[in-house]
Amino acid sequence: MAGDPIVLNSGENGGGTLMGIHWFHPPVYIGTDRPEFTYVCTNVEGAAAELMKWTKRGPKWKEAIEACVALIKGERTPDDVRKAFEAAAKEEDVLRSSD
Repeated sequence: MAGDPIVLNSGENGGGTLMGIHWFHPPVYIGTDRPEFTYVCTNVEGAAAELMKWTKRGPKWKEAIEACVALIKGERTPDDVRKAFEAAAKEEDVLRSSD
């Protein structure tokens, strides 16, 4: 529809690892530097890439980065990262609704 935001999707999967990607569900919707775009993040690797672009880097950002590192070490799950990433997106004021 005209006027609807353009959605960029990082992939879709029900959770787990496939081809080296650590998927999570439900996705996290975040705003981008272009107001007409919403990024739909569905994996840890996409979340980590987005986190590195942010400028505020507050306590929730640090927790999300630590969750990503802990996942690599086998100490956390993709869902743990999703929850931390969502909290960091809210702190950064880029969290968007899925509507």
